[in-house]
Amino acid sequence: MVVMDRRHFLKFSAAGGALLTGCAPFQVKDTKAHVVVIGGGFGGATAAKTLRLLDANLKITLIEPKTQYVTCPGSNWLFAGITNLTQLSVDYRTLQVQYDIDLVTQSVATIERNIRQIRLTNGDSIGYDRLILSPGITFKWDAIAGYSAEIAAIFPHAWQAGLQTRILAQQLQAMPQGGVVLIVAPPDPYRCPPGPYERASMMACWIKQHNPRAKILILDSKRSFSKQRLFEAGWRANYGYGTANSLIEWHSLADNSINELHKASKTVISEFGDRFTGDVLNIIPAQMAANLAMHAGLTNPHGWCDINPLTSQSVEDDCIHVIGDAAQFTPMPKSAFAANSQAKACAMAVFNLIHQQPMSEPHWINTCYSLIAPEQGISVVGVYRLDDEKRRIIAVEGAGGVSHAFEEQISRSEAGYARSVYQNLIKNSFG
Repeated sequence: MVVMDRRHFLKFSAAGGALLTGCAPFQVKDTKAHVVVIGGGFGGATAAKTLRLLDANLKITLIEPKTQYVTCPGSNWLFAGITNLTQLSVDYRTLQVQYDIDLVTQSVATIERNIRQIRLTNGDSIGYDRLILSPGITFKWDAIAGYSAEIAAIFPHAWQAGLQTRILAQQLQAMPQGGVVLIVAPPDPYRCPPGPYERASMMACWIKQHNPRAKILILDSKRSFSKQRLFEAGWRANYGYGTANSLIEWHSLADNSINELHKASKTVISEFGDRFTGDVLNIIPAQMAANLAMHAGLTNPHGWCDINPLTSQSVEDDCIHVIGDAAQFTPMPKSAFAANSQAKACAMAVFNLIHQQPMSEPHWINTCYSLIAPEQGISVVGVYRLDDEKRRIIAVEGAGGVSHAFEEQISRSEAGYARSVYQNLIKNSFG
């Protein structure tokens, strides 16, 4: 089992701060503290692994119903035929064997906060001293009339990678010549802000070769989108964007968003009655924190989990830390890389709270690479810290940014970086 020297970790991740209290303290010298992590995505896996690197004596339990996790990062590449679900799948064996993490492959029924206990769907219960919650997202199914979890099996959102990703790819490949793909992009905030536009790019890559008279319409509830300048430059270079023969069209429906689906006619309808009909419908609904967080009373009126950014503690419960897509780390976007960064800072905070040591001030980073074509990529990077009052997260001025321009040499390098960053993130989180 590998354990990182704490001084080395502090050099890497944070410095300074003041002691925080909340949960009733306990002496770890006499008691083996138990930290439970719910959710085996990038946030949960990284939190469990990092805690073990910090402390060899903690009892760490990871609760995740699936034995394999299909990553959302990289899943859009499947539409261009440059990856598959097997290549996107990871398991938890390294966390179990090398890092001594107890894996419980069950779903959580309820979190009984008053007694610090988790009840599983099989009837078992697990107590905790501290809980790290990384449950991911669910969808606001009532945002589009006629769309539901059941209908999503027919018109996949594919925003939780796996079977739906495969179904949507098969629908794209089976689309009639000259057909139309409708991508309904969600309102902010949502998982992976550049995702709908990378998806359109990867779909366009496929239809350019196999169905060149087809078209992709992006119906967007926003006025602008992440890396828009770079995406549009890439679309012009590859897919005729802005011309009569463009494979991709982007339509802002910010004041006239899609609010209805007619299943039989494969038609979506806007608030003002505009109708769009397609052969393949990719409806990505508005999002919120997973139902488990809501049922535990940890969400705000908008459906997300508010946290103390210094420690990732829920504002509703000092013994619960929330990270990843479910949590509001504004202005950080919701991404796998951000979840990984949040998990490391959270693990450091949990370690300090358990050992009653001064709180380290966290810093975070996010990066997101998107492919426009198999060998052309773009990126965005953000670096974040706490403000002087340590109450909110702010972007570090002069740090981060987007790709300078969409140029052949730069975009080729970015495509290579996209693949290496993905592999490094997998290794860093699960390996």
